[in-house]
Amino acid sequence: MRKDQHKILKEVHPSRVIIPLIISVAVGIYIVAVEETPPSLSDLHFNRQMVGWLLAVLAMVLMRDIGYIIRLRILSDKQLSLLQSIRITFLWEFASAVTPSAIGGTSVALLFLYKEGLSIGKGSAIVLATFFLDELYFILMFPLVIWLGGWQQLFEVTPGDPGSIFHNQFFWFAIAGYGVKLIIISLVSYGLFINPKAIKKLIAVVFRLPFLKRWQHDALDAGDEIAMASKELTAKPFSFWLKSFTATFFSWTSRYWVANFLILALFFGLKGQLNQDIVSIGQQIHIFARQLIMWIMMMVMPTPGGTGFSEVVFLQYMDVFIPKGFASLMAIVWRFVSYYPYLFIGAVILPGWIRKSFKRRHAPKKVKD
Repeated sequence: MRKDQHKILKEVHPSRVIIPLIISVAVGIYIVAVEETPPSLSDLHFNRQMVGWLLAVLAMVLMRDIGYIIRLRILSDKQLSLLQSIRITFLWEFASAVTPSAIGGTSVALLFLYKEGLSIGKGSAIVLATFFLDELYFILMFPLVIWLGGWQQLFEVTPGDPGSIFHNQFFWFAIAGYGVKLIIISLVSYGLFINPKAIKKLIAVVFRLPFLKRWQHDALDAGDEIAMASKELTAKPFSFWLKSFTATFFSWTSRYWVANFLILALFFGLKGQLNQDIVSIGQQIHIFARQLIMWIMMMVMPTPGGTGFSEVVFLQYMDVFIPKGFASLMAIVWRFVSYYPYLFIGAVILPGWIRKSFKRRHAPKKVKD
């Protein structure tokens, strides 16, 4: 860990915000330019109802972070203070924002935890438990939202022609993303709870392949982390996992309600354009379901935090709920609320955290690994 610290930090250097910003600006200009009907901002009226839904958006953003903070406290057995948990949450979110969605900042999170005073074993357990809980949320929720929303509506299947679903690009993105998540959680679960040595050996064999050799060192480190984390996590009671998953559910669900409340705010702000269906429970479940499916699609995107892809998919996949001419604006506002705050907050606090953390001598807290 000590040898690789500076190499790891290069992955989340504050200058890394430049790449997603350039992509976002370019994509933002593009989606506004291709909008057939430009938005008429004069039609927007900041009435009491619109402001109320915008406040609900901010509440969901806050609840998302609270869920993460609570989960960190639970997973660390309260060895991380509230302030440390808040700091690591924003640093971790920043790492996720500047790395591809499939990576999600997990490689950097272990360093954050280590420099906050946890042992490598404890940090590995927290990182892998977090990863496991996040993936478990998607594995369970994807079939649930498909059942609630229906294949036909979620993937716009032509009535009387079930085969038309195979012509929908979003269907294939969703299946690919879900498949990747299913494989990963199966391997991690087997390694954490059943046979960590077997997974470690499998990783070593797979990453000897020529086209994977460049990642061999990182992969072997991951195998070591699984072995260390297994001992820590298999001893945890069911109540530990129940509380951790509840916090995970709370956080991810809050994340997806952001789009619901933004769309409601827009409808209530547009005079004479309120579609009564939009406030129905069925329609709200449909919006939520599409949000979750979008995030699963992002699993196969190589850009930092899914930048560029997210805006385009939001524009194309969510436009059925948005008044004509406002889809591109909503895509940009949605991304501004759910992504950019973590990009900028992380870029601000990371330099100070590095100066402080690398000046002091690290002394891990005594824990049983």
